[in-house]
Order: sequence, then C-alpha cells, then structure tokens
Amino acid sequence: GYFIASPNHLVQAGAELVDVMGNIRGMVSGHRLRQADVGLPMLFASRPFLEGEVRARVRALPGVTFMDGTDIVGLTTTADRRRVTGVQCRPSGRSDIGRLSRSSEVDGRADEQAESIAADLVVDATGRGSRTPVWLQEWGYQRPTEDRVDIGLGYATRTYRLRPGTLGPDKAIVIGGTPNHPRSGVLAALEGGRHMVGLGGILGDHPPTDPAGFDAFAASLLFTDIADAMVGAQPLDDPVAFRFPASVRHRYERLRQFPGGLLVIGDAVCSFNPVYGQGMPVAANEALALRRLLARGTDPAPSQYFRAIAKTVDTPWDIAVGADLAFPGVPGTRTAKIRLVNAYLPRLHAAAAHDVALGEAFVRVVGLLDRPAALLRPDRVLRVWWANRRHPAEPATSVTSHAQARSR
Repeated sequence: GYFIASPNHLVQAGAELVDVMGNIRGMVSGHRLRQADVGLPMLFASRPFLEGEVRARVRALPGVTFMDGTDIVGLTTTADRRRVTGVQCRPSGRSDIGRLSRSSEVDGRADEQAESIAADLVVDATGRGSRTPVWLQEWGYQRPTEDRVDIGLGYATRTYRLRPGTLGPDKAIVIGGTPNHPRSGVLAALEGGRHMVGLGGILGDHPPTDPAGFDAFAASLLFTDIADAMVGAQPLDDPVAFRFPASVRHRYERLRQFPGGLLVIGDAVCSFNPVYGQGMPVAANEALALRRLLARGTDPAPSQYFRAIAKTVDTPWDIAVGADLAFPGVPGTRTAKIRLVNAYLPRLHAAAAHDVALGEAFVRVVGLLDRPAALLRPDRVLRVWWANRRHPAEPATSVTSHAQARSR
C-alpha cells in the first residue's frame, strides 16, 4: 500500500514522514474525517525526489547496467515468433520508436541501424505508451482486450513556500470531490520545506494554469482549507497541467497464447486514475509477484505470471472504477455491487467524522493494506449505522473552512 515500514534513508534525504490520520486533513464525501494518530506512516516527497532515490538504489545493485540515452525500438523473436529473444535499441534522438520493418520483427533479424541485445527475459515497463499490444498483433497473436473507464481527468500542480505555521501539525490536506461537487484538491508537504498544491476536475472541468484561474479553482473546492493555506504563500513556479483521459486495464491474463521470454508490468498492464494513488503500489506488488516466480529458478510462464498479477490488480481496479462510477457523468456499467458500495461509503465517511476507527479502516483499504470487504464487517456496519443515527448530517453543499469545523 501507500504505507512504509523503513523509510529512514528517505527521511534523512529530506522526505516528510507523517501519520496518515494524525497529520492529514481528509475530506471525503463532503465530510471531514476525524484526526488522530493511528500508527500508519505515510511518506511525502516529490516524484523527482522519489524516482531519483529509487534509481540510485537500483544503479548500485551488482549486475545492473543502465543504458542512458537509449531508446528501445523493437523486440527480436525466434523465426516462429513463439519466443522473444531480446531487444533492439538506438541512441535517443535517432530512433522512430516501434517502427521497425515487419520483416526484422517477424524473422528476428537485427535492424541494420539498431543494436541488438539478447535477453533470456524482457519485461515491458514502458507505461501507458506500451507497444506490446501492437507488436503482438504484428506477430500474429491476439491483442489483449481492454477494460476502460473514461474519466476525462485534468489536474494542475504548483509548488509553494507556505507561511510558517500555516498548517499547524498537519502535513497535508486532501479534499475529495462529490457527485454534486466533483472538483478535488490536495496540498502536501515536500522535501526542502516546500508544499505542492494539486487541483483536479473530471469530464472536461479542468483547472486553469494561469495563476488567477488556479487560485479561483482552489477557492471553489467544497472546503476552503487549501485556498486558506495559499493566502500569502510564495509561489515557486507556474501551474503545470496534466490530462488523463481514461483508466485502462489490458487483460493479458485472458490471452490463450503469448510469446515466451516477454512479460509486461506496471502501467503497461493497468493504468489507474492517478487521484487514487494506486499505480505505484500496484506496480510494486506486481514486481514482488515476479520475484516470487523467479525465485523458483525457472523462466516463469507468461500465463502463470499474468494470472498472478491479475490478482494484485483486481482489488485496486475495483476500488478505482467504483469510485469513478460514483460520478453520474462517467460512462460505465453500474452493477448492483457498485451501487451498494457507492451508497454505503458516504455514510461510512459521515460516521468517520466522529469515529477514528472507521476512518482508519477506510484508509487501510484505500492504502491496499486490507481488502474492501473489511469495511462491511458486521461490527463496522453497526458503527456506521449508530454514528449516522447519533449525528445525522447531510454532506456539505457549500464551502467550509478548517476554522469553522474546529469551532463546532
């Protein structure tokens, strides 16, 4: 999940380590979750910082060679195309990625302008732009079917240096969207005493990237905490936009035939709506599944590997898809299970405004530490019912501030 056990080296390098309930103001379904330390650590750092630390650790591993400034432009195969035997690469800037001649791909002959590197196993970790489905089709295999949820997400981020003491003991603010107010935002501490503000909207309602428009979007969120924190803060850069049209899952586990010597991992298998933070923990769990198979000392069969990682993907995919389908404008089939969960969760969130244990149960599921069924345990359903009975409240329909919430 999101949570970590031994982050000392990252903290020493500047990352922020926080308690997921004690140091984060969480607002979901229009309800402000009650805060308290629950002993679940969470790490905050910028993506360049985290990727730099991971890259440095991988580079230090014995037997690992980095080929910087190199593009993979194709794969080589046996003549019968039943096995991938390596990759073809060129220096960056000289390649037309993926556009090798069909004959060189089919026959496994080296492209005259590319260097061929033989491999016992090739793992495609090229993310959302993976060309494996295209190459499979060109080799005569079926492409994997796709599950797709068109969310039309757009978000923009900007970094700041906040006024001292702005957040008190808190290190982050998370404001989730609701079906009636789908805009969302997050403010999180980064290394170096900086904070990042990320604002998001779905189905084409995207935050502007001009400073005034960015500020106005922040002020339009269901709670004012992020906008309040931005007052008097020093911007360190301009807002930067990102677009994410759809969550996509490639169903490799359903293919009857797949070439040996090739596996696919991470976003190249399943690309999640990034607001739920599922991508990296799922990729890490897929890597652990691969390690377990490799530890047996044999080349893992693709069918065996894809079935193993499908089990890793199933739960977070269901969580993300169900959450997206809570918004009426998102196309997709809303099964009875999805409708039931999307009716229950706002009631659980309302109860978690008063019951820390329910809030902890929720973040453990979102963080992939527990399965979603844990939220439907009879004792927890009873606590949800009792809290809603004692504190009847409708989800917030107008902006409220942290100060207003604390004064209640």
